Amino acid sequence: MALGGDRLPHGPRPCPERDLPGHCRCVGPPAIRPPRCRLQPGKSLVKILFSGYAPVHFLCFRPLYARLVTMPGVSVDLSGGTRTKSPFAPGGYLFDHETMYGAFDLPDGAVRSVGSLAKEDYDVMFAANTRRIEPRRVQSRVQIFHGMSFRNRAIRPETDGADHYFLLGPYMKRGFEAAGILSPDDPRGVEIGFPKTDRLLDGSLDRAHTLARHGVSGDRPVVLYAPTGERHNSLETVGENLIAKLAAVDRYDVLIKPHDHPHTLVDWWDRLRPLESEHVRLVREPDVIRTLSIADLLITDASSVANEYALLDRPIVFIDVPELIELTRNKGARLDLETWGRKGGEVVADVSEAIEAVEAGLDDPTRRSDVRRAMVADLFYHPGSATPAAFDWLSGEMALR
Repeated sequence: MALGGDRLPHGPRPCPERDLPGHCRCVGPPAIRPPRCRLQPGKSLVKILFSGYAPVHFLCFRPLYARLVTMPGVSVDLSGGTRTKSPFAPGGYLFDHETMYGAFDLPDGAVRSVGSLAKEDYDVMFAANTRRIEPRRVQSRVQIFHGMSFRNRAIRPETDGADHYFLLGPYMKRGFEAAGILSPDDPRGVEIGFPKTDRLLDGSLDRAHTLARHGVSGDRPVVLYAPTGERHNSLETVGENLIAKLAAVDRYDVLIKPHDHPHTLVDWWDRLRPLESEHVRLVREPDVIRTLSIADLLITDASSVANEYALLDRPIVFIDVPELIELTRNKGARLDLETWGRKGGEVVADVSEAIEAVEAGLDDPTRRSDVRRAMVADLFYHPGSATPAAFDWLSGEMALR
């Protein structure tokens, strides 16, 4: 477990003149900084860092990581870790990289402790969390995102200071412009999409294999329950009753995916274990994309997983969470229930309404399809091909080939 704190850049900054070989020498104040900041030709090794504090953060970078590590002349380090507040840690957090990365098949030495970053310099860093965990020096910061819900927690001042933003879609772009973080046509805003979700559409997932991984046959409709991790989420308010009632219907295979970094000390995997049965399964793998691919219907509340699932144009049921929504307002987030919000699915007030909505959604999965399709067009650039779009940009902007 490493000690460390999030470093918060304050506002856009130019790439300062470096005395490191191969680093660019962009000069001038942020307002007139040249939009391009390429690595010098002939640089023998490009050093790249990724950092985050939850498994889902790495999952959003993993499609890029899988390709970057195969490129000659490119070195990729991973850092960060699941974080725990501590009054004794610099920056107020302990970072446990073993917990964050332990579920992934990574080569020895791929992960560096947060503490070691204070002595390291990198050419490019990617971060999927808004408060970037930074090294001593870095030439170019690329902000990626681990999702986009109607709470719009991805759009906040802490992200300011990145050199590039891999925007998920037109909706996110408008949000960053409205927040004053990006100006219209700002070259830092790059229209990439969401590489994490490519596998939902690119044909790379095998349904039979994925069903078997989850311990279900596919003979019954698969209902996935995936709540958000914020306080007052539906798992806290009605979740256990909902799971029991879904099981009692005895017509579905129910998969339960607790959030991987909930804002609570409850160990939901341990607490929900007694509810498991032949047709009720806890999803323990961190990658929700596989699970989404086999779900015939999704139940959620305020999670960005709803927008990812909308790419499949399948029915969604939203458990209403008024206290969570009020908490979001009180935090000053850019809550938006008007543009798309929960319009792609059915909003229900309690468990009995949820059970009825699940049955209705499976009976008519095309209901609200037009809304979901329009929503996806606004939420995502390059659906199913965001990873190639990212590498097209990296090849040109960063001269990575």
